[in-house]
Amino acid sequence: MNFTVLLEETSHAFPLWDEQPIEEAFTLTSLDQSNSSCTAVVTSVSRPWLLAFAPTSKPNNRAILILGGGGYIELMVGREGIQVARWLASLGFHAFVLIHRFPNAETGTLAPLDDARQALRLIHAKGFALKGLGVCGLSSGGHLGAALLAKYPEQWTDRIQEEVPEIEFAIIGYAPISTNAVGRQIVPNKAPLEPAEKQKLYDTVQPDVQLRVPAPSTFVVYAGNDQVVPVVNAYRLAEGLGKAGAAVELHVFADAPHGFGVDTLGLPVSGWTGMCEAWMRQNGLLG
Repeated sequence: MNFTVLLEETSHAFPLWDEQPIEEAFTLTSLDQSNSSCTAVVTSVSRPWLLAFAPTSKPNNRAILILGGGGYIELMVGREGIQVARWLASLGFHAFVLIHRFPNAETGTLAPLDDARQALRLIHAKGFALKGLGVCGLSSGGHLGAALLAKYPEQWTDRIQEEVPEIEFAIIGYAPISTNAVGRQIVPNKAPLEPAEKQKLYDTVQPDVQLRVPAPSTFVVYAGNDQVVPVVNAYRLAEGLGKAGAAVELHVFADAPHGFGVDTLGLPVSGWTGMCEAWMRQNGLLG
């Protein structure tokens, strides 16, 4: 897959930390042979980028940062990034898909969090979030999204000594919030995750017990029978958000695959985006 396919439907694309062109910034492939942006997968990132999708309905003057999953070793930029951006742009949002670096020996443990924080700064600085800024994260991207609601770890030094813009609302789906952290795992004798920097990220950033106060209104959606990310993560996050003063909307679907995204058909979980849209409307986020 080439970069043209990925960029053809974006309105803008921004590098996070430099002014270099997008070519060779990351490695792009596909889940299948369709060569469609909907199935794009990023397998390595040397220079993170932010892909912008303009509203396709009446603009609501809000922006949202979208963080796809992939276990911090790849990034489902198509299914959990671009497809999500299309949905949110159809509701009037300026939607931004982040292609962030992964935690590894080359980039270090904090790379994805620093990239996400810088993305929020850029979105705000460029004037896309006049009425508010939100976050939508799925799977490992949900852990990263929740991390943006939490305190920055005291033992780390932020690459840019600037606060991030206030987050007005969040959407978190099937994310490993804290069950990968040593001491909080629910799988007996679970082996450390590889690479070591990924395990350290999960050990250090446990958003459910590190949230800033007050936390923003949050929509949380999980599968009760998820074999990859235990549903206890949903309950831990909801409890933590409640303690941090957030209004929480929690939906747990009894039967749904991990990574259900916005394109799973034929199951009750297919309706989660409609529920989320109703929640956003109720909270005045679409006007």
